[in-house]
Amino acid sequence: MTLVSLLDYASVLIFAITGALVASRAQLDLVGFAFIACLTALGGGTIRDLLLDRNPIFWIANPTYLAVAVSAAFVIFFTAHLLESRLRALIWLDSFALPVAVAAGVGVALGLGHSAVIVMLMGMITGCMGGLMRDVVVGEVPLVLKQSELYVTAAFAGAATACIAKMYLLETPVALLACALVTWVLRAGSLMFGWHLPVYKSSPPKN
Repeated sequence: MTLVSLLDYASVLIFAITGALVASRAQLDLVGFAFIACLTALGGGTIRDLLLDRNPIFWIANPTYLAVAVSAAFVIFFTAHLLESRLRALIWLDSFALPVAVAAGVGVALGLGHSAVIVMLMGMITGCMGGLMRDVVVGEVPLVLKQSELYVTAAFAGAATACIAKMYLLETPVALLACALVTWVLRAGSLMFGWHLPVYKSSPPKN
């Protein structure tokens, strides 16, 4: 198994759990759990592969990814009630899924020989799009768009770190590790310490 495949598996598993937790908060049935889990776990990687013209798409080439997502949904369906705070678990699990998925997207784009701009975009898309679709489908404010938190910025910084590491001829595994570390530190720092970008505030209207 390659490093990129391992990252894809890890991101699929963790994002599937977050999707199932969102489904539990929305009180969906078992099919709803499986759908939201798969949408969250596979959505970002699917868009990445479509944009990169990577054929077949990763979970079609290897349906085990789909099985992992569905299995995670089933487990959470029967165990979510044991969690004291599903929202807190969701947010922190999502914070671990993001850096893994960003690193996976970066690894795929690097392996195909794309430029730094495309590598960064694919890392951000892989990390952010699944969670965005998850939240939109269930009618929640997407974590990606919350003003008080770093999310897309963390993904961008991590992907950019990987590109800089490759510019200095570091090995791909080292670059991907640096990518994941920077992404997670920024995301976790945002959750724990309130790090965020400045928010635009319009001036009061003049009489």
